[in-house]
Order: sequence, then C-alpha cells, then structure tokens
Amino acid sequence: MEKKYYNVMESVVETTYEQMKDSLGICTCEQCRNDVMALALNCLPPRYVSTSSGELYSKASNSLNAQSSTDVHKAIAQAAEQVRQNPRHKVQA
Repeated sequence: MEKKYYNVMESVVETTYEQMKDSLGICTCEQCRNDVMALALNCLPPRYVSTSSGELYSKASNSLNAQSSTDVHKAIAQAAEQVRQNPRHKVQA
C-alpha cells in the first residue's frame, strides 16, 4: 500500500535548514544534518496533508505566517546548538 499522506513540515524544515546551514556554525555532514532535522521536527507541530493541493496550501500558509516561520527558525537553531555540543558523527583522522 502506497503512503497517501505527508508531513509538510519536513520539507519546510529542510528548505529552511538549507537556507540557514552556513550561519549555524556546525558540521554539515549527513549525520549532523539528519540530527538537526529530526530534533527540529520533534519540536514543531506536524502538518499532514493527503493531496498535492493540500501540500501547496499548507506550505503557502506556513510561509505567510510569521510566527510559524519564526518557530521553524528557532527550532532549527536550538537543534543545531544541541548537535554542535554533542555531535554523533565519527571524526575522521
């Protein structure tokens, strides 16, 4: 059975992370990136949709809502700080 629903917040956090990553001051390896994304998503309310038009509407609502945008930026910044203090990647010698 094909999954017919999607948490739009995942793509919102992904896009915002990509915009912010250079200013976060953390490692951008895949492990650290995934940890930041997961931690940030756990702090934000999910926005599930079941249609592509619902996804577009939800993304538009999020981008127009200043508080939602602030919440996403804050969640990513806090997650990045947590990952910076406790990175899980292996340091290459």
